[in-house]
Amino acid sequence: MAFDPDRVTTVTFDSYSTLVDVDATVGALADHAEIPDPDPVSRTWRERSIQYTLVANHLESDETFYEINRDALAYALAAHGIDLPADEREAILEVYHELEVFDDVRESVERLHEAGYDTYVLSNGTPEMLESMVDHAGIGDLLVDTISADELETFKPDAELYRHAAGRTGTPLDELVHVSALWFDVQGAIRAGMQGVWLDRKGTPWEPFGDEPDLIAEGLAAVADRLTR
Repeated sequence: MAFDPDRVTTVTFDSYSTLVDVDATVGALADHAEIPDPDPVSRTWRERSIQYTLVANHLESDETFYEINRDALAYALAAHGIDLPADEREAILEVYHELEVFDDVRESVERLHEAGYDTYVLSNGTPEMLESMVDHAGIGDLLVDTISADELETFKPDAELYRHAAGRTGTPLDELVHVSALWFDVQGAIRAGMQGVWLDRKGTPWEPFGDEPDLIAEGLAAVADRLTR
């Protein structure tokens, strides 16, 4: 389906990889001398974290996203032969409260806010994680609210989470657009009835599996351009 900006009244944003850069975990890992090459550890950590959330939906796990990230970090370190005590692992994990914010976030969300769109964050992150992310990004004054997967104890791309977001925002599903750098998040939003925008920050190919995004954008400024022209 072609993107239809005229239908949109509310915009939801994913958080990690969309508003803040999860690759910044490399820096937190690099601070530990026991990790000579943090890049592959960071990649394994992120990949395992996503895998765990997808599996958690089927196992009806009650772990939060922060706890899942803790488990994923423990696996990543073990997989790369790195043994760190629990307090050091916890210190690394805390980077999720201060991940680097992408340069286009404040200006783009502000443009949408000023154009009259209601803007929200819809994320797997816990309320505490989202509070610190919004504060770190400096966008609290531009958002109506944040919506956490904790509210339903399920993770993306469970369709119920997107329907819950529609209820929380008071917006019909077909008037919502969800913006995310995660392909399965975009597909989950589309399957639930939203429009889905894939934020392709890294110039990677779209997945051949599943629904096509309604719009592909290189950054948030391009999303704002389409919605405010």
